Amino acid sequence: MLIIGIAGGSGSGKTTVVKELVKQLPNNSVSVISQDAYYYDNGHLSPEEKLHINFDHPDAIEWDLMIEHLDRLKRGETIPMPIYTYVTCARSEEVVHVEPTEVIIVEGILVLNSEELRKRMDIKVFVDTDSDERLMRIIHRDIAERGRTWEAVLRHYQTYVKPMHQQFIEPTKRYADIILPQGSSPVVVDILASRIKMNL
Repeated sequence: MLIIGIAGGSGSGKTTVVKELVKQLPNNSVSVISQDAYYYDNGHLSPEEKLHINFDHPDAIEWDLMIEHLDRLKRGETIPMPIYTYVTCARSEEVVHVEPTEVIIVEGILVLNSEELRKRMDIKVFVDTDSDERLMRIIHRDIAERGRTWEAVLRHYQTYVKPMHQQFIEPTKRYADIILPQGSSPVVVDILASRIKMNL
C-alpha cells in the first residue's frame, strides 16, 4: 500500500489534482481520505458561534480519528469515514465506507502539519498556488457551496484563511517531497502519476 499526502492552501487545486490522479491510476486502485471529513462536529453551536469557527487551525480537526482510520486501512480494514457539512458545521449520521486499496490519498490543507500523519506517508505533495488565484477560487466556492455572501467570504478570508495559511500551511512546504507549482498543472500531475505507477 502506497500512502500519498496532498496538502496546500485553501483553493490551491488539491481536489483537482486528486481527481486527475484517480483518473490516471488503475481502476479501483485508489481510495481518498479527506481531512475535511474529520472536522469536529459543531452542529450544536448557535448560528452566530458557527460564524467564528476557525476551519484553518489544526485544532479544528480530529486528528486521532483520522490517524486511526488510516492505520485501519493499512491493516486491510474498511473504515467509516465521516461526512461533514460546512453549511450546518455538523457531521452527518451517514458515513462513507472507504476500502483499503493499493493507493491511499490523504488530502487536506493541514495534512502535512501533523507529524503523525507525515510518518505514515510514502510521498508528500504540496500544491503551491498564488494567493490571488486561491482567493478567487475561494470566493466562487464559498458562495456556491457554503452559502456565504461576498462580504462574508472576504471577512472570513482576512480573519482566518490568510493568517492561518501563513502560520500553519505555508511552512509545511518544507516537508514535501514534491511541490506542484501553480496548482494542477497537467504536465506536473502527469509526472506525479508516472512516479506513483513506478512505485506500484
